[in-house]
Amino acid sequence: MGEHGGMDEPNMVEIKLSDTEAAQWEELPELSMQKSVQCSIEKKKSLRARYYYGIVFLITNLIAWLFRDYGEKALPLLHYTKACGKEEGDCFHTMGVLRVSLGCFIFFFVMFLTTFNTRKFYETRNAWHSGWWGLKFLILMISLVIPFFIPSYYIQIYGELARVGAGVFLILQLISVIEFITWWNNYWMPDDRNKSSCSLGLFMSTLFYIVSVCGLVVMYMLYASKPSCALNIFFITWTVILLVVMMVISLHSKVNRGLLSSGIMASYIVFLCWTAIRSEPASENCSPQKQENAHGGVTTVIGFLIAIFAIVIATFSTGIDSQSFQFRKGEVQLEDDIPYKYGFFHVVFSLGAMYFAMLFISWNLESSTRKWSIDVGWASTWVKIVNEWFAATIYLWKLISPVVRQDKIMNHEVSMEEVNKSEAA
Repeated sequence: MGEHGGMDEPNMVEIKLSDTEAAQWEELPELSMQKSVQCSIEKKKSLRARYYYGIVFLITNLIAWLFRDYGEKALPLLHYTKACGKEEGDCFHTMGVLRVSLGCFIFFFVMFLTTFNTRKFYETRNAWHSGWWGLKFLILMISLVIPFFIPSYYIQIYGELARVGAGVFLILQLISVIEFITWWNNYWMPDDRNKSSCSLGLFMSTLFYIVSVCGLVVMYMLYASKPSCALNIFFITWTVILLVVMMVISLHSKVNRGLLSSGIMASYIVFLCWTAIRSEPASENCSPQKQENAHGGVTTVIGFLIAIFAIVIATFSTGIDSQSFQFRKGEVQLEDDIPYKYGFFHVVFSLGAMYFAMLFISWNLESSTRKWSIDVGWASTWVKIVNEWFAATIYLWKLISPVVRQDKIMNHEVSMEEVNKSEAA
């Protein structure tokens, strides 16, 4: 307070800027706007590049299929290259698929090495990932040609490694699917106290369980109607047991996760069981395949093309889903951060090339596959069945892991209290 009871006037400090500093101060908003516009342009390029890589992946796998089914007639001169041998068509059928797959793997692995740990738009590796398509096309052509000059023995070794890589790809895909189911569950039931959201969740979970039960009944009728179809009966019955276990654990008082996520997962498990049974050889009595379609009818061709596009889409979605595999989640996304992890994206496509190769040769390195078929044979059947069981195991662990961790924390606190009491006594 001053002498007359008024408020003291605040001291005003006048800061004088030079002409240069004043100009720079006025340019700051413009620089910020330019940076924002540049980041927006780079982000669009990066997002667009994903589809270009997806197209490259699709085309290379179609080339692998063409080599398997029609390469021996279309390119007979490859018989006389040193790596293929003069009297046997090692460059075609199984070996042809593996050679093209190796070329695709090399291309995407080179992209992984050159884009790994890219974080910001202003980095040179971001420009390389999103541009330079002429040079990358040249690298792709070189990558596809080199495997045809590699001896068959080393291609066989790559085939063995491709089995492992394809298995890793399936695990990554399963984790991505389960994370998506979790997100879907949270999206449909955002608030447990909201009656409308609970009603929607109950309706959708009921719908998914009805679809699952209908699918099981249809599989019993079509693929397990005879007592001699013991293996199919076992596959379907075990799927029923897995569904019941998932439902019971989801409703357990300690877990209390509801039926929505388990209902979605149940439909996915039934779908995996159906694809496994569909992969059984056509010679089997309980197989849904028909021997008269061995040369491929219209339905076979359409199913083949749908399967290829579905696998490409699954590979694409797994590649851009790097957040499901981060140890530290919830990180703040800055304006100049890349929209997805380039290294992880290219690794998934590298493993996807191995997975596609296994589908085209039905996971069997010793025999050829009939035309217009994909992933048919006992090896394919068992891979899909194990994939189904593994998916159920991962989901069940995701349900019970919070309870297990909580029990460990409580047991640790109780033991610490007992130690403190004993020391005090």
